[in-house]
Amino acid sequence: MAAVMHRSSSDGGSSSGWSEAAAASAAGDERAGWEVRPSGMVVQAREEGPGGAAAAAGMGIPPRPPPPEIKVRVKYGVARHEVAVSSIASFGELKKLLAARTGLPAADQRLTYRGKERGNADYLDVCGVKNKSKLYLAEDPTSVERRYIERQKSAKIETANRAIGAIALEVDKLADQVRSIEKSITRGSKVAEVQITTLIELLMRLAVKLDSIHAEGDSSSQKNIQAKRVQKCVETLDVLKISNARLQNVIVTTKWETFDAPATTQWELFD
Repeated sequence: MAAVMHRSSSDGGSSSGWSEAAAASAAGDERAGWEVRPSGMVVQAREEGPGGAAAAAGMGIPPRPPPPEIKVRVKYGVARHEVAVSSIASFGELKKLLAARTGLPAADQRLTYRGKERGNADYLDVCGVKNKSKLYLAEDPTSVERRYIERQKSAKIETANRAIGAIALEVDKLADQVRSIEKSITRGSKVAEVQITTLIELLMRLAVKLDSIHAEGDSSSQKNIQAKRVQKCVETLDVLKISNARLQNVIVTTKWETFDAPATTQWELFD
């Protein structure tokens, strides 16, 4: 655990009235690898970045020993976890370790120590956390509500995707029929007008179903794609209906071959 010292002030306890000797001592401590917190507590200084150790070595200052590691006990519901963490780590860093243990995202965690919730920027040593200290972990109530809303949104999206997928299959079948009618009319074969009007009616029903689906994001894009397919099929059928009306009905006549009546035979009757 990092060593901790308290400055004594020249005015009998106030941390605002340091003497020149105390200030000089503080500067010496900082050079030796200690830093003074706003509360007047002197702790081992933290590295200021990845180049801190290299810069110190370049200045001839011996490298500081790594901070000691402590084990804290965290209660989460009925479960208890013992986590090894640096003694000068922040509560935010501790939450990341707990996320791997509990499955609860760090952003959704609330850590309490000595009856007070601690923020991500608070440091363990500053708050008095020591080896074997007990902390309490709880889930942020707002995160529960947020996840509920997200699950509801995901369920709606899934429902919309299923509905759009079912309509897409129906559009595929009707589009095949449209192509079949188009081939027949292109070859000059007239089709029954009821076939065209029935297809148009079925396609319009699908358009109404698509319009009733509430979709967002990717689902909305898929919905628009199917709506355009339906519209294209209806427009094609409208054109085919006009072309089909111009075609003459094909009357098929059959020439029947006639045969003479068969000869009859006279039979003689005997008593």
